[in-house]
Amino acid sequence: MQSSTDDRGRRRFFVATLTTIHAAIAGFIGVIIGGAVASPVFGREREQETWIPAGDLNSLPDNEPIPVLYRVAREDGYREIMDRRVLYLLKNGDEVTAMDTTCTHLGCPVRWDADAKAMKCPCHGGVYDKTGTVVSGPPPKPLARFTTRIDGGQILVRV
Repeated sequence: MQSSTDDRGRRRFFVATLTTIHAAIAGFIGVIIGGAVASPVFGREREQETWIPAGDLNSLPDNEPIPVLYRVAREDGYREIMDRRVLYLLKNGDEVTAMDTTCTHLGCPVRWDADAKAMKCPCHGGVYDKTGTVVSGPPPKPLARFTTRIDGGQILVRV
């Protein structure tokens, strides 16, 4: 009789040990999968909004894209690099639109041609109107836009 009691005790111990191991593995996998699913959500909260001053609303002419140079800091290994970039501001009344100067075809910088009243890409002949809409050429979509706001007559652009 003693051996059957020992067998049951041993069996309970092995079952409890295996159950604990399975629970630990399931918990570990749950943490890994949960972290992979949740990390993009939490990562967005840590990103800081960067609003740059882009000019004075009153000094901006109506219906003509004006290039604005701005700097953006980025990390490159252990160093912080300052990139210089350009965007176009287009004022229409009290509304200001900010557009990226990167062609949506292959990433070449577009330039405003005041005589032709168009933004032209020198690489492959893409043409955009003053609002950044594709007029002709290979670009698949309009120029990217940035969010803008007016604060005390100062134009701020979120980059």
